[in-house]
Amino acid sequence: MGLISEVLLLPLAPVRGSAWAVKQVLQEAERIYYDPATVRAELSRLEEQLEAGEITEEEFDRIEDELLDRLETATRGSAGTGQQGTAQ
Repeated sequence: MGLISEVLLLPLAPVRGSAWAVKQVLQEAERIYYDPATVRAELSRLEEQLEAGEITEEEFDRIEDELLDRLETATRGSAGTGQQGTAQ
């Protein structure tokens, strides 16, 4: 951007800064949500809940499907970046 546009957009700086901060928080939340280690830990906890009788088989199946979908999305997304689920 040129100097004139920067001066004209200066009053919007707080809004642009807030939008950047919100975007950063959203990206970090998505990274944690789709982190394979987090999903595997949730799957382990889910199995413990089933064995302890805290949830029914139907609840287990439904939640397990959701977690496996997240894990598949995470591995598909990291395949293109070469990260293989590691944080950088």
